[in-house]
Amino acid sequence: MEDKVEVMAGETAQITCMFTTDEGLGGTTIQWFYVPPNKERQRIYNKEPMHEAAEQNTLFTHRISLNVNGTAAVLAIRDVGVRDNLEFICVIKTLTPEEAEGRTQLQVFKSPTFPTIEAVETGISVNEEAPSKIGSCRVKNGYPKPNITWYRNNMPLRNTPREVVVTSSTTIESSGLFSVQSELTMKVKKEHKDAVFYCEVIYFVPGATKMTESQHINITVYYLPTEVNIWVESPKGKIKEGDTLELRCDNNGNYPSSITTIKHQNSEYSVENKTMVRTNVKRLDGGVYECTFEETDNFEEISGRTKVSVNYLESAVITPKDSIAVMEGEELKASCNALSSLQTSTTWFKNEKLVSKGNTLSVKSATLETAGMYKCVVTVPEMEGMKTSSTLQVNVKGSPQILGPDVQEVETYETTVNLTCSATGFPAPTIMWTTSDGKNLNALQTETEDGAQSVVTFKITSNVKVFCNASNDFGSKVVEFNIKTIVHTTPTATTTTSTNTITDDTVTQNTSTNYVNDPVQTPTKSPNIKKESKGFVIAIIIIAIFLLAILGSVLYFLYKKGRICGRSGKQDFSKRKSSKDNIVVEMKSDNTEEAILLGVNGEKQQPNDQ
Repeated sequence: MEDKVEVMAGETAQITCMFTTDEGLGGTTIQWFYVPPNKERQRIYNKEPMHEAAEQNTLFTHRISLNVNGTAAVLAIRDVGVRDNLEFICVIKTLTPEEAEGRTQLQVFKSPTFPTIEAVETGISVNEEAPSKIGSCRVKNGYPKPNITWYRNNMPLRNTPREVVVTSSTTIESSGLFSVQSELTMKVKKEHKDAVFYCEVIYFVPGATKMTESQHINITVYYLPTEVNIWVESPKGKIKEGDTLELRCDNNGNYPSSITTIKHQNSEYSVENKTMVRTNVKRLDGGVYECTFEETDNFEEISGRTKVSVNYLESAVITPKDSIAVMEGEELKASCNALSSLQTSTTWFKNEKLVSKGNTLSVKSATLETAGMYKCVVTVPEMEGMKTSSTLQVNVKGSPQILGPDVQEVETYETTVNLTCSATGFPAPTIMWTTSDGKNLNALQTETEDGAQSVVTFKITSNVKVFCNASNDFGSKVVEFNIKTIVHTTPTATTTTSTNTITDDTVTQNTSTNYVNDPVQTPTKSPNIKKESKGFVIAIIIIAIFLLAILGSVLYFLYKKGRICGRSGKQDFSKRKSSKDNIVVEMKSDNTEEAILLGVNGEKQQPNDQ
């Protein structure tokens, strides 16, 4: 027989007993026994030549069977458990007094559960003198007893005095299985803050050894810092007045009982936090900022510093201030400056157009066109958003100038005229309006950026000349407006044709035409008043002449045909409506019912075409 038979719990174990005999199976008895702990062996199965059966009231009564094949007797034990780890004996008897026996040890294995690991929930200080608990590992229900080994960063940990201590405890469950718990304690160092810990379980199976790992854990290590860092989180790059400044502070330590303070040394402004935010900073907010770390348990303190520079750009200042007046032809000079912590760039604008670059605005010979509002813009090229500006009103002393030609023609259909006169010059000119007959006109005058403007409104009945006179301390200027009135009527002709009585010698035609006058008025012209076209009047006259020519042609045609000389008896002309496009005459005779309609082109028309 084999020395041992290995099987997993829950499976069927087969123990084989090989024998030889000269008497054959008919004279052979086979018996199986097991040996309880600390007791005598007990028979569990008996096979005689004429009878065989399992012994009653044993651990194996309902779980065993025997199969004999030639000289091999195989005992099968179903659903084995760890309590079946016993020694089994096979006894062979024959008709002779001699007997033989063999022994086999049955070994049953059970794999444990997956190991569970728990880390300490609180942090561990490197200042602790005794080893601190790292975690515990537990595995349940294995057979034989499993073994637990601790690892840190893939390196096994062994018991080391005052450094590493591993303690294990074993529990035998009611089922006979083993549960093992292991606890790791060790002296923690700063380098352990990123270490990985886990436990490894080694257990046995038939013919082999297996291993399984637990999940990995980390621990929180508390340690004092060796340096403190403080920096500007935002804005990135250079800082300017008006920005929001955010400072951050941190250290290379990890200790819960600590206080972090950020303080501005110049103003003693401070916050107990790792972040300081200052809005709308000024140049005085620059300087040295200090971050201090204080460990309250050990009263240790460490700090770090950084310097912050806040760039500034003061308001632009123009010299001379606000405004300047120069004589026409003289040189104009002005300067613009703004104090800044960085290099600046200056430009001058007039009417949104660039006129000069640099701090100085210079015009060697000023003219009236030089006058106006100038804007100085100072920027910091290396920092976007840093800009300031100021304005200067430039006045050029000289006699007034009036916009437009000296003589302006104005034609209008209106009875009321609006005239506008704009003059440049400094001091601002006074504008007076007079007519050719010496009459002064009342007008509304307003000052403009480079002079004055006056608007006059008056009624006209005939052609007239109006003078705009602009004057100041340095001279005057006059512009003449020749105003011509145009009387315009538009005739609208309404022609009514009545029935005429025609005799042999004369033809009497009673026709009346009403003309409706519709005067057309044009907008009043200021210095540039639009002239209205006379083409409309000419077109009406041509149309009227054309209609008269057509009417004459019709009358002449009728005369030639003998229709209007009294030869055909009395004829009546009925009243018919005529238009400028078509004149229709209805002719009636006493001797016939036929009515003939003649158009202006002499063609015959049927009565139903009227």
